[in-house]
Amino acid sequence: MRDPEAPESLAGLAERIRRGEGAADEELFRRFHEKVFVMALVRTRDREAARDVAQETMLAVLTGVRQGRLLEPEKLAGYVCGTARNLVHEHLRANRPRPGLTGADPPVVRGADEELEEAERSFLVHRVLRSLTSPDRAVLVLTLVDGLAPAEIAGRLGLQPEAVRQRKSRALRRARALLEQLSRPTRERHLAVRGT
Repeated sequence: MRDPEAPESLAGLAERIRRGEGAADEELFRRFHEKVFVMALVRTRDREAARDVAQETMLAVLTGVRQGRLLEPEKLAGYVCGTARNLVHEHLRANRPRPGLTGADPPVVRGADEELEEAERSFLVHRVLRSLTSPDRAVLVLTLVDGLAPAEIAGRLGLQPEAVRQRKSRALRRARALLEQLSRPTRERHLAVRGT
């Protein structure tokens, strides 16, 4: 079976998008929307902003590919990631509090401890999400982030509601266990984290 993430597969998808195939647009969405959403959510910590960034990314990528801006079609995944990163930065820049504006709250100055805690939380979220299979990760994100019920998730992912419940239960157990493991302040864990 062909690897859907292989460069030749991505190059084929990019070519189909360039030709304007509707099915290719849907495939791009299926392959990358969730990944972009999770990346944006981790960086913005704002569900609505993450949804907007994910949608804008898909639209910008489709437009860019159709206009021939993707010079190396086999690097479609990198193009999606770079586009998403730029849109996240734009969002963060646009929503940064500006000192000196009338009525605006003064900027919050965060200490090194807060920065460290945030970096550790982000690291833990990434590690946990990477440890899950793609379908389990999708079920978890749609449940916890989007607040969807199993029946709604089943419709989106083409699964039975009972299968969604099982995946959710398994993903939560796995995530909980990994979080507990990663949260233990053992010397071995710190050495392992440094090596990753």
